[in-house]
Amino acid sequence: MLAKVAVVGAGNVGATAAQRLAEKNLARTIVMVDVVEGVPQGKGLDQWQSGPIEGFDTRIIGSNNYDEAMGADVFVVTAGIARKPGMSRDDLVKTNAGIVRSVGEQIARVAPKAIIVVVSNPLDVMCYVAMKASRFPRERILGMAGVLDTARYRTFLAEALDVSVQDIQAMVLGGHGDTMVPLVSYTTVSGIPITQLIDKSKLDEIVTRTRNGGAEIVAFLKTGSAYYAPSAAAVQMVEAIALDKKRILPCSAWLQGEYGLRDVFCGVPCRIGRKGLESVIEVTLTSAEREELHKSAEAVRSTQAVVDA
Repeated sequence: MLAKVAVVGAGNVGATAAQRLAEKNLARTIVMVDVVEGVPQGKGLDQWQSGPIEGFDTRIIGSNNYDEAMGADVFVVTAGIARKPGMSRDDLVKTNAGIVRSVGEQIARVAPKAIIVVVSNPLDVMCYVAMKASRFPRERILGMAGVLDTARYRTFLAEALDVSVQDIQAMVLGGHGDTMVPLVSYTTVSGIPITQLIDKSKLDEIVTRTRNGGAEIVAFLKTGSAYYAPSAAAVQMVEAIALDKKRILPCSAWLQGEYGLRDVFCGVPCRIGRKGLESVIEVTLTSAEREELHKSAEAVRSTQAVVDA
């Protein structure tokens, strides 16, 4: 258990993440920080009062400033505007870059040894903004990308096969957007290669649906975006840190030569423990997968250039 975890943003993603963190007993104190006066305080009080029912003693506090989050071990950054129908993740970049830049500066001020888990979109570029603003080393900046994308991929595969999601082993790499790379060559069902169970046309459909997973939800909601699965993904990452689990999870990390990529945030297999990013795991990709990963990374790099302009 950690002493303190801070969640920046008390909207749907942030508040749901805070509740999940408390229910998993991952921290003694959870601080939700939001600029809207009263919202984090009210939600935090409501969540804290669910403790006797859900069986947790975690204290949940809401605040409009970062001082309450002083010394937090981990920050989950969900702040920013949500996507609207027809809006790509990259459309969000300039507005959310300004928000995340301010957040990164405040985190560095109140918790210079913290680990940052970024959820704000466009995800990979917001990791870059947070790293520049906080000046933290790459080990302490991670993006929640592949965990969510892989969950969607596994869900769709389980539905198509009528099997438990627990038996689907898979991983999605690349940028958290339309260029993400589901690794078909590493996708199995209890060790059975997926290509032996699903024909190529159906598999291609599932890969496309995975890439458009967020947009599909936005189209239904119309005035919001996904938050149950994204919050669960972020909390899985925090759990790996809090419990030093050494999980191998697909996360957005600052690459320094791995997979032939440098100076870009991109989703890759990462070993996650109490120190944050402990190592990037390099796996052998097919030539097509490697080409797609590089294409995805270049799409992220082009957006990184926008925030540098």
